[in-house]
Amino acid sequence: MKILVTGGAGFIASHVVDAFIKDGHQVFILDNLATGFEKNINQKAEFIKEDITNKDLSALFEKEKFDVVNHHAAQMDVRRSVADPAFDANTNIIGTINLLQNCIKTGVKKFMFASTGGAVYGEQNYYPADESHTTSPLSPYGISKLAVEKYLYFYYAQYKLNYTVLRYANIYGPRQNPFGEAGVIAIFTSKLLKGEQPVINGSGLQTRDYVFVGDVVKANLITLKDEKSDIYNIGTGKETNVNEIYSLLNKFAGKGQVEKHGPAAPGEQMRSVITSEKLYKKFGWKPSTTLEEGLKKTMEFFRTA
Repeated sequence: MKILVTGGAGFIASHVVDAFIKDGHQVFILDNLATGFEKNINQKAEFIKEDITNKDLSALFEKEKFDVVNHHAAQMDVRRSVADPAFDANTNIIGTINLLQNCIKTGVKKFMFASTGGAVYGEQNYYPADESHTTSPLSPYGISKLAVEKYLYFYYAQYKLNYTVLRYANIYGPRQNPFGEAGVIAIFTSKLLKGEQPVINGSGLQTRDYVFVGDVVKANLITLKDEKSDIYNIGTGKETNVNEIYSLLNKFAGKGQVEKHGPAAPGEQMRSVITSEKLYKKFGWKPSTTLEEGLKKTMEFFRTA
C-alpha cells in the first residue's frame, strides 16, 4: 500500500514508518520538523517538509493517490494548549480537517488517527477506562483530539471513509524528545545520565499507564487492515506512579541520585490507566514489553545516542 504518515519524523510515528517499510509498504512522510528530527527519518521513505495546515497539500494528494493516511502530526503539549487554545485547535482540528478533505477528494481508503487515552477521558470514573468510558477532557488538547474523533465519524457517515482511532496511553521509548512536550521517562532519563537532578512534581503518587513504543507500533500494524471503523485503547491496564518510575530509572542509570520533589503541577490528573481488552479480543494484541525491559531499552538508547 501507499501510506502517508504525518509527523513521521517524530518519536512514535518514525517507529511506525520503519515498521510499514519493513512490511513492504511505500511510505511518504509529511512533517514540518517543529518537534520532529531529520535523524529519525527513514531513508527509504519519501520526505515532504510541510505543515498539515497548508491548503496546498491538494497537489501532493492528487499526485500520489494514497491508500492510507496515518496521522500522528499534532500539537501535543497540554500546557501550551491551555495557554494558547487557538493554536492547538488550528493544528489539531483545522489541520486534520485539511487532511480529511484531501482524503475524500482523492479516494483515500483509510484514515488512522493517533488520539489520547488519558486526556480524552479526563478524571476517570473507574479504572482502567475502556472505550465506553465517558469522555470529559480537561484541556484544549484533549478536546481537540476528541473533536477529531467526532469528525472522523462524520466523514465515515457522509463519505464512507474508513477510520481507526488509537487512543494511546503514555508512550515511552527510544527517540522520545526529552524536551518540550516530552513525557516524564524521557526527561528523567536524560537528566540522570547527565548527572543532573530530576525534580518530581508534587507527591509523585500520580499514576499513568506506560506503554513501550514497540508495542504501539504493533498495534498500528495490526489495525492497518481493519475493515471496520472503530476506536481502540492502546494501554497496559497497569498503573505506575512517578516515584516508582524514578526509582527504576535511577537504579538503571547507576548515578545514585536522591529523590527530590517540587511543587505539584497545576491541574495535573492524579490517576490515568486504560484497558486494551477490546483490541485483544479482536486481534490478540497486548503489550509484550514489561516496564523494566522497556525502561532498560530506553536508558540504553539515551546512553548511546
